[in-house]
Amino acid sequence: MREFSQTELLLELEPVVAGELDRHHKVAKEWFPHEYVPWSQGRDYDGVFDGEAWVETDSKLPEEARVSLIVNLLTEDNLPSYHHEIATAFGRDAAWGTWVHRWTAEEGRHGTAIRDYLTVTRAVDPVALERARMLHMGEGFTNSYEGVLHSLAYVSFQELATRISHRNTGRASQDPNCERLLARIAADENLHMLFYRNLLNAAFQLAPGQTMRAVTDVVTTFQMPGTGIEGFTRKAMTIANAGIYDLRLHLDDVLMPVLRQWAVFDMKDLDADGEKAREELSDFLARLEVSASRFVERREARRARQAAGA
Repeated sequence: MREFSQTELLLELEPVVAGELDRHHKVAKEWFPHEYVPWSQGRDYDGVFDGEAWVETDSKLPEEARVSLIVNLLTEDNLPSYHHEIATAFGRDAAWGTWVHRWTAEEGRHGTAIRDYLTVTRAVDPVALERARMLHMGEGFTNSYEGVLHSLAYVSFQELATRISHRNTGRASQDPNCERLLARIAADENLHMLFYRNLLNAAFQLAPGQTMRAVTDVVTTFQMPGTGIEGFTRKAMTIANAGIYDLRLHLDDVLMPVLRQWAVFDMKDLDADGEKAREELSDFLARLEVSASRFVERREARRARQAAGA
């Protein structure tokens, strides 16, 4: 079975990109960030308007929701780097280029809307948030994977992970305004996931062995794009302990649904490397299942101890 070059993959998949782009335009709904922000709650901060400085008691959000919102926003802030990376991987020509710019434009709304909501509602310290933004964007983001197939595999999982994170953060906020906003953003992320997932499905038809290798490489090394955020490990643990996004969700609600959609364990026409990659994937998922179950068990035991001591 022949191996396709990166140029060949881009050319062969371009008609699929064009078709998915047409589908996306038909189903995507126009929306406006300013309509999701409760502007009437806003008041001047200290500084040039001589308003009230932010204090901890201004925030009405649970701590875990606040942490998750900060992580989600700082992740969205790195959009310039993401644009550079996908434009480099997919190019700026024809349907690929049209999609790259459309995706970037839609993603740009997310950071705008979340920041406006957090600032207006005084949900987080705006000075600390801006300093964190400057630091995180100063680090930028570099794609860990080379090539079209690896990049498509990564964003297929990452977009779904982001959708789930936004939706669960909205629920954890206990604020209907926040939940409505993040549900709207999550709907965008879901459409982006469908675009990439369908595109990689076409890649499986074109080059099953190469695509399986790419999927396995990505699944076994997957990290969210926000891992470069200062203090990310501690923040991620807070988010996981709250059940907003954890290993169980990552396996059950992100990895497995996408892998099932591609029918990776039912494919019959894999070459030797593709079969080897699928075996590696199966072994990894089995180990991940054990780790996810252990995490949930430890979390439940910890919650039980806390409840008993309350």
